[in-house]
Amino acid sequence: MSSFRHPVGPEKPGVYWRRRALVLGAVLLVVVVVVLIVVGRGSGATGADAAGPSASASSSSASSSSSSSSSGSSSSGSSSGGAGAASGASSPTPTASAAADGAACAKDQIELTPVVDKTSYGPTEDPKIAMSITNTGSNACHIDLGSAQQVLTISSGEEQYWSSKDCQTNGTDQDVTIKAGQKLTTPSIAWDRTRSSTTTCDSARASVTAGGASYHLSVAVGNIQSAKSVQFILQ
Repeated sequence: MSSFRHPVGPEKPGVYWRRRALVLGAVLLVVVVVVLIVVGRGSGATGADAAGPSASASSSSASSSSSSSSSGSSSSGSSSGGAGAASGASSPTPTASAAADGAACAKDQIELTPVVDKTSYGPTEDPKIAMSITNTGSNACHIDLGSAQQVLTISSGEEQYWSSKDCQTNGTDQDVTIKAGQKLTTPSIAWDRTRSSTTTCDSARASVTAGGASYHLSVAVGNIQSAKSVQFILQ
């Protein structure tokens, strides 16, 4: 102890004290660094562990909230579980129009319109007549639009003058699907301005009155009739 308090050597005592202070300072520095490293590692591990429960608690809270919501929404239904409730929610009962998609066209969803190429015809002009078919419903449907089902009728007043059915031969059936809102137009045919009947198919027909006479075209497909006729004039 006396040598520690009273250094012995060729140098002055102050030199030895400074050396001892430097060595002691270095030792203390090493100790501080080691302590900081150990404390730092311990704090990092604690922080990581703290983050785990926090995330887990958040997940658990979310799960609890979801479970509570699911339970609330299915309180009036079966208690068999959330899967059944989700299945029911994702499979709503189809509407009437969706269920009828692709079925036969209902009478009230088909709109027929007579079509003429002009409203007035000169003495040598033959009217070109046709019809348009429109699906006014909200679903696609199919209908027979073959020539056997189409009827074009020309009348004046209460009297019928001509019908496409009077002398039709080889009428055909043709099942056609019409999309919702779609409009189809049949090819036009020329009316030769004569009066038709089932007894004049192989003989000459009399011409109808012209000189400003007014005629009306109406159309039908099967049991569906056009709501209105279209008027035209023969000169």
